[in-house]
Order: sequence, then structure tokens, then C-alpha cells
Amino acid sequence: MQKNELLEKITLIFRDVFDDQNIVLALDTTASDIDDWDSLSHIRLIITHEEEFGIRFKTTEISDLKNVGDFINVLMNKLK
Repeated sequence: MQKNELLEKITLIFRDVFDDQNIVLALDTTASDIDDWDSLSHIRLIITHEEEFGIRFKTTEISDLKNVGDFINVLMNKLK
């Protein structure tokens, strides 16, 4: 799966988790760019992605993420 395809797919997940159909993600999107993105919603995002893609993240893989682009890179590695 290409980065653009993943970006589109995770955008739908973000919209669902945050109940906001107006969310538009970019590779440089951070938590400060999305209202209500706090630690609890972050956990919900991770769990939802794990369920959607049938994968598991290790804490070390997600603890240093800075933006959506970093998350996509980790996700792409998991999907190989």
C-alpha cells in the first residue's frame, strides 16, 4: 500500500474516532492540529488502527511519533 492510500484510509479512521468528518490529514499533521486529540483519544486511535489492519504496535514504535507521516511510516513497516 502506498503512502497516499494509507493517508486516505487513516483519514477515515481519524474522522470516525474524533466524530469529525471535516478532518483532513497531511503528513505533517500533529495532535495540536486536531481538537480533542488527547492521550485517551490517542490510545483509541492506536487500538482502532490495530483492529483495522490486524496488527499490533509496540510501545517503542509509537512513543516517539511526531506527526501523521511518522505514523504512516511505522504502519507501512508493519504491513510489509
